[in-house]
Amino acid sequence: MRYFILTAAVLGLSGCGVYQATSQPSLPEGITFIEQEKAGENTPSIPYQKYQLNNGLTVVLHPDDSDPLVHVDVTYHVGSAREEPGKSGFAHFFEHMMFQGSKHVGDQQHFKFVTESGGSVNGTTNRDRTNYYQTVPANELEKMLWLESDRMGFLLEAVSQRKFEIQRDTVKNERAQNFENRPYGLVHETLASALYPPTHPYSWPTIGYVEDLNGVDVDDLKAFFLRWYGPNNATLTIGGDIDVEQTLKWVNKYFGDIQRGPEVKTADKWPVTIDADRFVTLEDNIQQPMLVMSWPTEYPGADSRVAIDMLGSVLGQGRNSLLYQDLVKPGKALSASAYQDCAELSCNFQLYVLGNRGQDLSELRGDVMKVLDSLKVRGIKEDDLEQVKGSAEAGAVFGLQSVQGKVSQLASNETFYGDPDRLASWLDELNGVTTQDVENAFNRFVWQQPSVNVSVVPRGQKRLQAAEQNYTATRATSSGASEKQVMRYTPETFDRSVPPSPNGSVSVKVPELYHAKLGNGIEISGAESNETPTVTVHLVLPAGSLMEPKGKNGLASLTADLISEGTTHRSSEDIAAELDRLGSSISISASSRGTTISVSSLTKNLRETLTLAGDMLFNPRFDKADFDRLKKQALEGIHFSHQTPQWQAGQARREVLYSDPWHALPSEGTKETLNDLTLDDVKQFYADNYTPNNARLIAVGDIDKQTLLSKINGLSRWKGQKATAPAPAERKQYAEPQIWLVDKPSAPQSVVQMVRHAMPYDATGEMFKTQLANFNLAGNFNSRLNLNLREDKGYTYGAGGYVVGNQDTGRVVFQAQVRADSTVDTVREMQNELNEMAVSGITDDELKFLRLAVGQKDALSYETPGDKAGLIANMMRHQLPSDYKAQQKAIIETVSKETLNALAAKWFEPDAYQVIIVGDAATLEPALSTLGLPVKRLVVEN
Repeated sequence: MRYFILTAAVLGLSGCGVYQATSQPSLPEGITFIEQEKAGENTPSIPYQKYQLNNGLTVVLHPDDSDPLVHVDVTYHVGSAREEPGKSGFAHFFEHMMFQGSKHVGDQQHFKFVTESGGSVNGTTNRDRTNYYQTVPANELEKMLWLESDRMGFLLEAVSQRKFEIQRDTVKNERAQNFENRPYGLVHETLASALYPPTHPYSWPTIGYVEDLNGVDVDDLKAFFLRWYGPNNATLTIGGDIDVEQTLKWVNKYFGDIQRGPEVKTADKWPVTIDADRFVTLEDNIQQPMLVMSWPTEYPGADSRVAIDMLGSVLGQGRNSLLYQDLVKPGKALSASAYQDCAELSCNFQLYVLGNRGQDLSELRGDVMKVLDSLKVRGIKEDDLEQVKGSAEAGAVFGLQSVQGKVSQLASNETFYGDPDRLASWLDELNGVTTQDVENAFNRFVWQQPSVNVSVVPRGQKRLQAAEQNYTATRATSSGASEKQVMRYTPETFDRSVPPSPNGSVSVKVPELYHAKLGNGIEISGAESNETPTVTVHLVLPAGSLMEPKGKNGLASLTADLISEGTTHRSSEDIAAELDRLGSSISISASSRGTTISVSSLTKNLRETLTLAGDMLFNPRFDKADFDRLKKQALEGIHFSHQTPQWQAGQARREVLYSDPWHALPSEGTKETLNDLTLDDVKQFYADNYTPNNARLIAVGDIDKQTLLSKINGLSRWKGQKATAPAPAERKQYAEPQIWLVDKPSAPQSVVQMVRHAMPYDATGEMFKTQLANFNLAGNFNSRLNLNLREDKGYTYGAGGYVVGNQDTGRVVFQAQVRADSTVDTVREMQNELNEMAVSGITDDELKFLRLAVGQKDALSYETPGDKAGLIANMMRHQLPSDYKAQQKAIIETVSKETLNALAAKWFEPDAYQVIIVGDAATLEPALSTLGLPVKRLVVEN
């Protein structure tokens, strides 16, 4: 399926016409009604009402009572583009500070208030905006408005030097984890600095440079808040099960007294041009070279915008794209893509190709230029646009499924365009694009135009670069102290120190399920969900990696991939084109215990989509050329994915815990096992394991049980042999804890894990209760482990742990990715936290927090078809009773502290854990010996 690349103004975050406004509520004094949009009759839309407070705060409301939840988003129109040169990273740094408490909200309490409400919370920063959001049960809306208003109006009164230093460390850890210690992590930073002049605000990364972060102080932070965080530079968007009149009263109460900030002018558009090809080389700890090319284009709102987006889809999205057909399918590249990257001030057209190991990027760039030559000759065809438009328009409907998606779309469009719902106008613009428009965009911006070329090559192999570096980016220097701002104080016209209580209770809508069984044994479970005219179907077959013959690791995934390569009746390109026209998708993926064929379709196109899925399932082509190509790609793919420290830690965990090859080796296979696989192996695995025996079908969407059965009746005629039993786990046992050290030379961070075997899965027994016991230790943001390592010590961007099980085994894992120089201290702190919980157990306050947080979160659990499908899949996989969620809720409400403490003592004793560390062994090994544990080197395949 093609993926039409769209930014914030796009269908992926569109909304549904659940709410039909008929009249305006009475407005509190200080709020002005601006406009409303009703639900579209035949076009996807997001109905809303827009208001403004006297202080300039824009308020957008979207009532939707389909689920008992609300999503609250506060978007400030400030991102890294508003930073001063030499002070990069401040907008993102400030996002962290906004979670550190305010005048009436204590340190670390913002996350805690949301969590104990049964909700989720986060924030994000990009080049042009920063947003803070939370999804909670509907009865907790007032508390969320209290929280958001307190940090908008009273943040600076709670800022301290200590908080500042801790969050600066956290941001530096985040940069190290997500950029410096991640393969290809610095590519986009390198590209931006080469594309934009040093004074352009897109030339520096949103995360910031470390030296800039080290150079700022608390006064800079206060000035940034006072300049940009006024209500007149913010949009408050609320969607979900709300009473509009009551919501406006609360908004006015909590936000109405906050003073305006300085006026914020709309930033001028700043598209750039370059006069010659620029070549830059980045050496990285990688194996496959990558080439990234970028051509400057214009900006959002320009006439060329949508045409260039469509060019990206034709050139580099999906099986029928030119890059896939000319580079990936013949094996000249491992992967390739093209899309337009748009932000508020300017856009650029990006193309990337990931080469095979040892591949010369100059040759690969030549191949890319030949693809562009072929597009110039071929031109854009009507069928290209028909496929793109069909996929995009269907995606607009699929985008109606979550309140968060709708609210995010409304907030983004209001921030950047002053028009919350732009979906209909965007679809009109999309449908108006012609082949000539796309060809003109190609000729104007890409064809024989100068580009920025970033070669990413393995360290010491500059010979693979596309061309000798001819451009060196420079950074703008700081202009000095930040502009002085006048302190603003919010008057307290009521007692803000008392957090609002829940407004009544919510009635959780657990989906009503239906069940059936076909004559050949396929079990069916489903749920109706008619909020959108869409259907999702998952057929789960007993064909997972645990069913592979010994020594054939990777066979299940390779079989699933090969089935997607076409049938005896249709090529994979024909299938992809038809799916795009229908606005449907079909994917096939293997896991440890099964292979899942997933179908997403508009209700009206379900029969045609299921026909295509059936052809793929029952009539696979199994072509030798396809097999050879996919096997080669799989071998290159494992080299790509196995480079990350997270993968290496996961593989080390498998080898430490298990001795059998099914559990000890990666499910995607190894170089040795993949090399030995043959096409006959695939055919035999398909014959043995693609069977209706033990198969399960899950359906969720706008379809009832009888209609579903009528559309899948062909499945009842499918016959097959008995399913292969999954291989049982063989567990390694240890008499004492040990440190298993995996070398990642010169790594700026270390991955630290403590792991042990645990019990198999259960929904209401010991495993579930041990998960509850872990909640306060390592199971939420305010857990002991995360507050210690992240908030108190500043060692990591985040730390946590989990208890998980399957049918025959389980494990407990605690983990963090930490600064390399804090590795040994991290192990000590982890051991201390586990020991304290094992010995002393949880407190009364922690038990209360657990009951509130976990007990109320089910209000958020069944909103989307995907949520419902996940519930059904878990019930079918483990043969759970229909009321198991109610049983869990009763346990949460009644489980005693003594029970949880006994489980903590049993499962969290640190001497029962093996310690795994991925980091620079030369530096770490001498220091690790001070922990008093045996240190063993472990080599994992990468």
